[in-house]
Amino acid sequence: MLRISLQTMLRGALMAGGLGMVLAAASPIPAAAQDRMPMRIAVEGAFPPFNYLDANNKLQGFDIDIANALCEVGKFECQFIIEKWDDIIPNLVADKYDAIISSMSMSLERRQKVAFTEKYYNSPSVFIARKDSPISDVSPAGLSGKILGVTSSTAQESYANHLYPEMKKKVFRSSPELYKGLSDGSVDIILEDKLAIYDWIANTKAGTCCEFKGPDLVDVTYFGEGAGIAVRLDDKERLTRLNEALKSIKADGTYDMINAKYFPFSIE
Repeated sequence: MLRISLQTMLRGALMAGGLGMVLAAASPIPAAAQDRMPMRIAVEGAFPPFNYLDANNKLQGFDIDIANALCEVGKFECQFIIEKWDDIIPNLVADKYDAIISSMSMSLERRQKVAFTEKYYNSPSVFIARKDSPISDVSPAGLSGKILGVTSSTAQESYANHLYPEMKKKVFRSSPELYKGLSDGSVDIILEDKLAIYDWIANTKAGTCCEFKGPDLVDVTYFGEGAGIAVRLDDKERLTRLNEALKSIKADGTYDMINAKYFPFSIE
């Protein structure tokens, strides 16, 4: 009965586009532990392999494992909340949760609204097209007349709008929809986080259609200096504790074990 209720509530929350539901505590909390800081963690839940819902509506992914490790080491009492990406920063600022651990790039624009921890991984962005595409030049001139796909409210969308202003664009609500749009020909080329799409290209049948095009993009103005954990600007105690916990899991090998679970190379 509980499982049916959770599924129904989750679908309703996502369709409504509002604040997602609390899924679960990140880890068991000993009753005697009085020094744990409550922390509601927002994740998109639609960005594999970093954060996604499995067949049982359970959150999985690199972000989730990192969050669980930080909650344990940092002595946080954690809950995960599924949130629509467009609303994830506004609802953090509105105190509907306390942190975002959802592969958020630390762009200059976002730093005006939230505070970030030190980076917990780094990934460039990259263009991807179908293998049978004649595209070889990914400059604005080279992509003239093509349709570019991006995901809504992402650093990639901002980059494309500013550096490819004349190009026709199709905006998708989530990364899985973006990938489908590329594979089915709705767009000619997409711009995406390289690590996020790596698993789709390397490990799925659908992803065999496509390949990287052009160089890695590492523009700090749009993509920041890697992915960080976002908290409210005035939440200095939580920011300090998260940075200390992040340093700890990197020092004791926990981070490396989580990294190896998802990628055959270091993403730190």
